[in-house]
Amino acid sequence: MNIKTNRLILLLFILFPAYVLAGNRFQELYTNIHQFISQQKAEVGVAIIADGKDTVTIENNRRYPLMSVFKLHQALAVGDYCKRHQLSFDTLLTVDSTDLQPNTYSPLRDRYPHGGKFSLKQLMEYTLHLSDNNACDILFKFTGGPAVTDRYIRSLGINDFSIQYTEDDMHQDLNLGYENWSTPLATAEVIEALLTRTLFDKPHQEFIKEALVTCQTGTSRIVHPLQDKQVTVGHKTGTGDRNASGQLIAINDAGFVQFPNGHRYTLVVFVKDSQESMEDTEAIIAQISEMVYQAFSNP
Repeated sequence: MNIKTNRLILLLFILFPAYVLAGNRFQELYTNIHQFISQQKAEVGVAIIADGKDTVTIENNRRYPLMSVFKLHQALAVGDYCKRHQLSFDTLLTVDSTDLQPNTYSPLRDRYPHGGKFSLKQLMEYTLHLSDNNACDILFKFTGGPAVTDRYIRSLGINDFSIQYTEDDMHQDLNLGYENWSTPLATAEVIEALLTRTLFDKPHQEFIKEALVTCQTGTSRIVHPLQDKQVTVGHKTGTGDRNASGQLIAINDAGFVQFPNGHRYTLVVFVKDSQESMEDTEAIIAQISEMVYQAFSNP
């Protein structure tokens, strides 16, 4: 369903016996989140998809900077590239020092300042686990650039997004971060495609799923209220710098939460132009994650 400002349109296709999530539960969840985000000094967009069917979106009609969330989109495009060229994720790439830009976040560069040979799997571990910017741009160079990733995601029937610039491009001009954008729902659809559709070789697809589960960034966001719960969480974060007005360009998290009984939901929270501190902005995402978990776990 699409929920615009101060309006809620519910399309409920199937009731969930495990969640007992009837229409009024969706209404309550929407109302609580909408009231919460209206109090924040930031633009906040949310998308929730339950078991691949029922959908809630809040403030979804805006363009939110993706930041490093687009490394998930890129990973799927790498999987497709390998499928088309009959390559394994064990394929080695030669990385030299000129591929390792200074003054950007890069655990890969910090550990291997002179470069070396790295498999696609290793580079994606750096991008998905640690959100490494140099590893991201090396993978873009390998597949043909951001436009190739953009075209592949569109081939899946997902359109409300744009990926046109590399991490280095955005580092050179912070305003370009606004040009790599998505609605929350479009990113939730990317996650759903990974979880429910056969995109490329199963081992490659399972590797990407597991990389989301073992992600090491953004533990104060979606994951924070769920750390002591009996659920599996996979996610990809995005973190922007402050713009010329002193606002955080974007603080994002996009992922899925799976219960032991197999039921799950996808949750995307994008926070744009936040006037809050980093800690308080991350807490916005954590609070929304808590609200959604409670709605789906309480009878």
